Amino acid sequence: MSENLEQSFVAQLQANQNIIHKICRLYTAGEDAHKDLFQEITIQLWKAYPKFRGDSKFSTWTYRVALNTAITLYRKTKRTVSTVEYESHQHFVKDVDYNYEEEEQIKLMYKAVYQLNDIEKALVYMYLEDKDYQEIAETLGISEVNARVKMNRIKGKLKKILNP
Repeated sequence: MSENLEQSFVAQLQANQNIIHKICRLYTAGEDAHKDLFQEITIQLWKAYPKFRGDSKFSTWTYRVALNTAITLYRKTKRTVSTVEYESHQHFVKDVDYNYEEEEQIKLMYKAVYQLNDIEKALVYMYLEDKDYQEIAETLGISEVNARVKMNRIKGKLKKILNP
């Protein structure tokens, strides 16, 4: 791969790594699992990057790859992660300290969202990221109307979970 491609990927990844951290937080419990999933998503993004055509925004594409990776990995009962040979390139993404100690309300919300199914989690996450229903629908591969209906149902579900 060309050095230019690597530099472009690293720059895009650094700009969008919070997307990956948030998805990891939704689909994992614990720092080690979070780091493992972050690494696997990064590997999958790197493998797929040469095929990224730019038809959608890089962030939308990142959502799709990250969500698919998280859902695929954590649906398996065996949680083995295949490894990729580590290359000697020095183009590393600078690790940004990620604060695992959040406010109590955020913890409660994550706990409630964690009880949702995989698609519902993805929809809530994108909704909370202020993505419009068109982008949510495109990323999840559903219709815009379906995304709206699902979101309304999820809101009701979350209210019941948070206010029993």
